[in-house]
Amino acid sequence: MMLAAARQSAIVARARERGTVRVTELAAQFAVSEMTVRRDIDVLVANGLLERVHGGATLPGGGLSTDEPGFESKIVREEQEKLAIAREAASLVRPGSAIGISAGTTTWRLASLLANSTLDCTVVTNSVQVASALFPKAGAGQGHVILTGGERTPSDALVGPIAISALRQLHLDYLFLGVHGMDEREGFTTPNLLEAETDRAFVAAARRVVVLADHTKWGTVGMSTIAGLDEAAVVISDDGLSQHAREVLAARAGELRVAAAQESRSRSEAAS
Repeated sequence: MMLAAARQSAIVARARERGTVRVTELAAQFAVSEMTVRRDIDVLVANGLLERVHGGATLPGGGLSTDEPGFESKIVREEQEKLAIAREAASLVRPGSAIGISAGTTTWRLASLLANSTLDCTVVTNSVQVASALFPKAGAGQGHVILTGGERTPSDALVGPIAISALRQLHLDYLFLGVHGMDEREGFTTPNLLEAETDRAFVAAARRVVVLADHTKWGTVGMSTIAGLDEAAVVISDDGLSQHAREVLAARAGELRVAAAQESRSRSEAAS
């Protein structure tokens, strides 16, 4: 069994990676009781390394609730997970459909897959990166890409009144929504207030909302809520998602799909 000091160090490292850690997930990860994890958190809180929140702990000062990493820094995180999620999402797209793709690195991977497919559909996006990925396909006369316009955020999302006004005039079959975090109580969130408002307009324009979020997003809470868990018709995550998170999402969202990323990672590591 891992020693307490090593376990506590791992808890802090995970909090720095994800912003928030959950007692239930840590107990499963370390194969210890939830009471043991709570004692570890007590020690870390006493030493000023963590702050307690409902069901777990976060970094001092609120963790990542207002932190908004840039696109380039996020694109290299959880690459296999994001690719597996994007492949599952692409299977939902039908020829002739009108779909929305929000800003994000997982949604960008979906756009890249669609750009290399034979599907002919219309894509509305508020992401410069997503539009750029799809441009060769649209330029070749296959499908259409509509960029909303708006003010650009550090994560390359176009937000604000111009984007919102454009989205309010549209009707979409699907919205593929990338999020900063997903939480049992707070739902799907982002640290950017204008992005949250723009994403809410995206949600309102779509018949079905498909959330793309890898397992590290669970338990992370941004400053502003985009939508509740029950507003998602489908949530697509990866097989690193904890059992507790799977149970909550399966009960609250319309459907939970778990993409197999571990097998892809094993193949990639074996090939290297």
